[in-house]
Amino acid sequence: MSTQPTPMKANEVRKAFTDFFVERAHSHQPSASLIPHDPTLLFTVAGMVPFKTYFTGEETPPFPRAVTVQKCVRAGGKHNDLDEIGRTRRHLTFFEMMGNFSFGDYFKEDACAWAWEFVTEVIGLPADRLWVTVHLTDDEAADIWENQVGVPADRIQRLDEDNYWKMGDVGPCGPCSEIFWDKGPEFGADGGPEHGDEDRFIEIWNLVFMQFDQQADGSKVPLPKPSIDTGMGLERTVSVLQGVDSVWDTDELFALQAAAAKLTGVDPATAEFEQLVSLRILADHARSTSLLVSDGVFPSNEARGYVLRRILRRAVRHAYILGVESAVMGGMVDAVIEIMGADYPDLAANHQFVREVIDREEVRFRETLRKGQAILDEQLDALADGAALPGDVAFLLHDTYGFPLEVTQEITGERGVEVDEDGFRAAMAEQQRLAKEARKVAAAGDTGHLTALVDEHGETDFTGREETSTEATVLYVDDDTLVLDRTPFYAESGGQIGDTGTVTGGGVTIDVTDTRYGVSGLHVHEIAGSGGLEAGQVVTATIDDDRRSAIRRNHTATHILHHALREVLGEHVKQQGSYVGPDRLRFDFSHYEGLTPEQIAEIEDRVNAEVLDNGTCRHFETTMETAEQLGAIAFFGDKYGDVVRVLEAGRNSVELCGGTHVRALGDIGQFRIVSEGSIGSNIRRIEALTGTASLELAREAEQTVAQAAEKLGIKNKNELLEMAESRMAEISSLKNELAQIKQQIAVGQAPQLAAQAVDGVVVARVDDLERDSLRDLAVSIRDQEGVHAVALAGALAGGSGVALVSAVTPDSPLNAGALIDDAKKTVGGGGKPADDLAVAGGKHVEQIDAALDQVRAAAGIA
Repeated sequence: MSTQPTPMKANEVRKAFTDFFVERAHSHQPSASLIPHDPTLLFTVAGMVPFKTYFTGEETPPFPRAVTVQKCVRAGGKHNDLDEIGRTRRHLTFFEMMGNFSFGDYFKEDACAWAWEFVTEVIGLPADRLWVTVHLTDDEAADIWENQVGVPADRIQRLDEDNYWKMGDVGPCGPCSEIFWDKGPEFGADGGPEHGDEDRFIEIWNLVFMQFDQQADGSKVPLPKPSIDTGMGLERTVSVLQGVDSVWDTDELFALQAAAAKLTGVDPATAEFEQLVSLRILADHARSTSLLVSDGVFPSNEARGYVLRRILRRAVRHAYILGVESAVMGGMVDAVIEIMGADYPDLAANHQFVREVIDREEVRFRETLRKGQAILDEQLDALADGAALPGDVAFLLHDTYGFPLEVTQEITGERGVEVDEDGFRAAMAEQQRLAKEARKVAAAGDTGHLTALVDEHGETDFTGREETSTEATVLYVDDDTLVLDRTPFYAESGGQIGDTGTVTGGGVTIDVTDTRYGVSGLHVHEIAGSGGLEAGQVVTATIDDDRRSAIRRNHTATHILHHALREVLGEHVKQQGSYVGPDRLRFDFSHYEGLTPEQIAEIEDRVNAEVLDNGTCRHFETTMETAEQLGAIAFFGDKYGDVVRVLEAGRNSVELCGGTHVRALGDIGQFRIVSEGSIGSNIRRIEALTGTASLELAREAEQTVAQAAEKLGIKNKNELLEMAESRMAEISSLKNELAQIKQQIAVGQAPQLAAQAVDGVVVARVDDLERDSLRDLAVSIRDQEGVHAVALAGALAGGSGVALVSAVTPDSPLNAGALIDDAKKTVGGGGKPADDLAVAGGKHVEQIDAALDQVRAAAGIA
């Protein structure tokens, strides 16, 4: 922050701009809301957004001309400057766009003349430090600037895409013209906007000349009433007027940083750069959050509300970085309204409401910020060099501690660490799945009735560690759910799925299809109809013991697997998730690379050695302190109370676990890994079988080998691999022979296909060839007399996709790559363009005919 500037202030520039255009018969429109009517946008991101339907012709404008100072936010979706805030001279989440608009009224002459008059005469910028750019094709604008406005020709430059604007793939579009300010030689090389340094030549005004209607086929039709849309950034313009090289040193943002400095106790004169960045973020984010809340956006976890929450919590975190323990955003709201309230009366009127909403959000986040930051710091310190932060850690911070993913990414980015976004999304999807399942339990309404049951009867007495059948009393029953005072049914938790079985009473038996927690401590049994059971009735609850036994085997096996992984791969391995069912087990763990076949074999051997050793399993309750003394492994993200359950499985594994387990490791049976792979950055997944499932797998494999040997006529199964290799060689040879025959047949078709040429161009579909054969056919057709261009497409042999080939003679007016450029996109593929011979592939066989129609159109023979 430099010394406070004194020239023309922001509020004076706002007034000067609107007054200037009101004097020229423009209707002064107040800023529209930051919540746009356009469903494709999260926020109003430009001055023309409120007038979009006027430009497209969907609505008739009530006035021919308008002038606005539009509040804008760019912090979500493709319009996202959030990560740049505070670190560059110009990026802001909230900014103001001054603009004048003509809806089929005046056009280029007046727009250019008035823009020049305003910048040179009203706000007094020296003309010899201004430059103008126009589009390469816009001779009309160039002539107006030079011969009517009087800009020297050597100050007018022509740009290409930077000076062309379009609303979308179709719709209004046209060239634009920009006015640039030259900050001087100390900011970089000369040469104007086209050749000079971008830090030296900054755009202050963009004039868009909407004069065409872009058609779907790429053509442009002149609009019957060309229009004008201009945008002049207030903050950037004020920085020029006040002689500062950063928007942060303009009067309003300077004052907001001063307010942030006072609230945080940071002296800008002695602050380090990162502290200045935090002050800038507080200033900017206070503006955007205040105006968003005033316009009706509330902090939430969806859409606009999520972006608001993200901005707000980012600001709070930066206050925390500066050492501030108390709330500051309310004070920043006060400063924003003091500075901007006169220009935005709605904001001033909503002062108390805006402050309350932002205060409440800050207090809520501060309750978890310290703990979440500590967890994140611990996780980052434990990461290996080059490793990414696991996605489940980022999700825990998001779900439990209120850290938006982007805030976590900003923190990790400051330490050069990426976040595993795939793992984060997987954890999010899993939570959504569990939430969906939980909603099934509460389908009859909310969980208030379940909470009342706990208050009246206490938590469910789980008897399933001692017995498989229990006499119990019905506390609650409807057509879908049943609650008992005691039950042998395990409720899904810790990766272990819920038990199934039956409940019998009053002469009826009903099936239990799943068991889970309705509210903490209360087991809810999912049932298929109540069978006439009533509350108060005594019943017998019996689990499916065979199913439970399979689950026990798989669950205890995950603990032995975890220990084996840490022995083979290293102690950095930690469980990141699991699934324990009767059919299989799934174990997710942290590791930075795929496992080799040798490592998988060693892990299997270690687990099976433990199983054969048949060590006992001791599963008991104790205090957390005692468990830690025993060396029990606790899992990141799990929540533990003062009393925990510890599983000692054999001689080596000691971990916290509340599931159900075998009595001795020999009960697990044979352990077999069936798959290993990545599910995210530095997260691997193993799936395995135990007990009878692993025996069935071995039996199936043996049967498959026997059947294969029989098919190949081999009596000794040991010769199977040798015979398979021999047969594969034969098949490969036959395929090559077949391909050569097909190629010869195809090339033989060349004269016949060449006879179908239209104006020397052949476009045809030829299926069931290899890509190389199709290319050879195309070349052969091209070389036929009377043909100068050919394009072929077809479904590849074996149904493996689409091939496209185009070939042209040296004297052909057509370009091979251009011929199939659109067609290759239609079939969902791509390929390198070439002038004389182009080959492309794709996957959408059903689009081949449509693609060939595009080729005909490109060749002019449609």
